[in-house]
Amino acid sequence: MKCLVLYAYPPEPDGQSLQGDLLYKGILNSQNEAVPCHFKESLQKKFYLKHFKPDVCFGVGFWGNVPEVVQEPLKYGIKPVPWFNSDGWVANYQEEFNKLDLMFTTSEWVRQIYKRDGVDVKKIIPMHIGIDTDLFRPLENENYKREIKRMFNIKDNEKMILTVGGDTTSKGAQEMMKALAEVDKEFKDWKYVCKSWPSECASEWRNEEIRLAEELGIKDKVIFIDDEFTQEFMVHLLNAADIYAAPSRLEGFGMIQVEAMACGKPVISINKMGPSETIIHNKTGFLAEPAEEVVLTEEWVYPWMGFKTKKILKFDEAKTFAYRADINDLREYTLKLLTESDLVEKMGKQAREHVVKNLDYRLISKKMIEITKEKLNIEKEIVPPLKIG
Repeated sequence: MKCLVLYAYPPEPDGQSLQGDLLYKGILNSQNEAVPCHFKESLQKKFYLKHFKPDVCFGVGFWGNVPEVVQEPLKYGIKPVPWFNSDGWVANYQEEFNKLDLMFTTSEWVRQIYKRDGVDVKKIIPMHIGIDTDLFRPLENENYKREIKRMFNIKDNEKMILTVGGDTTSKGAQEMMKALAEVDKEFKDWKYVCKSWPSECASEWRNEEIRLAEELGIKDKVIFIDDEFTQEFMVHLLNAADIYAAPSRLEGFGMIQVEAMACGKPVISINKMGPSETIIHNKTGFLAEPAEEVVLTEEWVYPWMGFKTKKILKFDEAKTFAYRADINDLREYTLKLLTESDLVEKMGKQAREHVVKNLDYRLISKKMIEITKEKLNIEKEIVPPLKIG
């Protein structure tokens, strides 16, 4: 099968870009033909759509990318197959989605968001994002782990709890800080590392996080990092952590949480959205129950979303846009992992086994290819990988 894969290419250190790049590599690994291309309009994209003549055009993104990865391939008679997140809701393009022969979402939760917002989901299949379990793995170099902790001024006797995100508040950092303030009453030897990607949004949330840490009396135990790390260094960072925590407020999948499990780390998250589908409670980590829902009755929409003008769109029914994890649950699970080293080791091993067995990018890509061939009636012949140059 010949595939064109549209995503932010060359790959960027962004979840959707990495999702697309691993799909592309997985297709090649399955001995099918594939070409990667950025989804934005360009001469090379036009060339591939017009002359490469793929059987299918996979597109990675969210509903706002319909013009680039659905409408444009259709102009050239190419079947588009989106693999989309939802960003909390689906504001537009329901008609385009309903005309598709096949679509993937990054979780069943995302599929239900499309259904809630007016899309016929009969042809939508949930497909979790695959990760590179050869790269994300437990490392034996204890010296590297110690040196990373020392860079953050974490002592050898202190446990390192880690949260990573474009901004860490969206990953549940404020809820974790409230829980850790309670944990500190019973267990003192911990430090909490909040690593954000440098941006204006992350900076605004960071100011709130710093104020909260001061109010809670734990400002000396929370370490804020704003830096750009490669995937290779992220492996070392995750290995240095004792616990990965991300009770996300909004999460269609949770890629870093799965990468942490692949590195043999137990994960604390929330029993909603994507994390509830990839983390096995009491086995590969802990899932706190949601204590609060963020419900909206209206939201701004913009021309880049496919609307004619910027306006406030009022909903017929209120929509849940996000969640907040239960602080008591987070306190209980964090304290348990901080004080029971045998449990941490056991959960870490089970987490690694779970990801290798179910969430490796080669397995995910193979499933997607098989489903696509079946649903779109594409000849199941195996062709050599495309060689360029």
